[in-house]
Amino acid sequence: MNWDKLRIFHAVADAGSLTHAGDKLNLSQSAVSRQVRALEESLGATLFHRHARGLILTEQGELLFDATTAMSKRLDAAAARIRDSEDEVFGVLRVTTTFGFGTLWLAPRLPKLYEQYPDLNIDLMLEERVLDLPMREADVAIRMKEPSQADLVRKRLMTVRMMLYATKTYLDSHGGAPQTLEDISKHRLICQTPAAPQVGVGASMVSHLMTYEPSSLLTVNNYFGVLQGVLNDLGIGVLPDYVTEDFPDLVPILSDIETANVPVYLAYPEELRHSKRVAAFRDFVQDEIIAHRKQLKHLGKL
Repeated sequence: MNWDKLRIFHAVADAGSLTHAGDKLNLSQSAVSRQVRALEESLGATLFHRHARGLILTEQGELLFDATTAMSKRLDAAAARIRDSEDEVFGVLRVTTTFGFGTLWLAPRLPKLYEQYPDLNIDLMLEERVLDLPMREADVAIRMKEPSQADLVRKRLMTVRMMLYATKTYLDSHGGAPQTLEDISKHRLICQTPAAPQVGVGASMVSHLMTYEPSSLLTVNNYFGVLQGVLNDLGIGVLPDYVTEDFPDLVPILSDIETANVPVYLAYPEELRHSKRVAAFRDFVQDEIIAHRKQLKHLGKL
């Protein structure tokens, strides 16, 4: 099968238009059309339904597009390894993690990484969905459980717990901090929406707290929103404990009521084991976690 024709087919399928694909490939529309027709003839199959508003893949076209997409990702991975210099860290590194961890822990620390490696570009993808690392949907993942996908290098980074927090302003205006779980009935609870993807221990903690019938409820579909509600004196929030270093004014509530430890893992494909970009990011995260633990120990929170 002709590689050049496959490359042109992939561009057309991705763009949904001969013209747009031609612009991307620096080819005329007629040249692109000839290559696609030649590929269809060699395969003995129609790859596109042609409409006035564009092109739609046929069933056979979808099968081929899946294959060319996988090929493209593998080629990107190979190119990334080739570009990795023995002495320099540069290029794009695609990092995926949860919305809460990415916004509340990782993103605030990235300036230090850019100071170390000014030629490194981070593409940060915040999703609760677990991206497929072997298929190169991302280069590195940080997740709240051990990845189950095969052919991954895994490293356990830290553990987090879910705890209750509020501001002093909120507590002062609502008769002080609750002393028992029964006192939750006098307060507004801020937590993740039950239907939102989240760690199981967090959902279990919220379910337990709801049995004490808080006076009011604010639910948000991610921890960043929960934090904003707490910081704006709206109530008592269920939050991961890693936010405490960056928001020292948060007051822990009922500190003996906490969840089990949730493991945090860093993972990347086996084929990127020797990537300088991956190694730089991995070492940076580990160093930040060590500094985080020292800070918590200094504050007496560890």
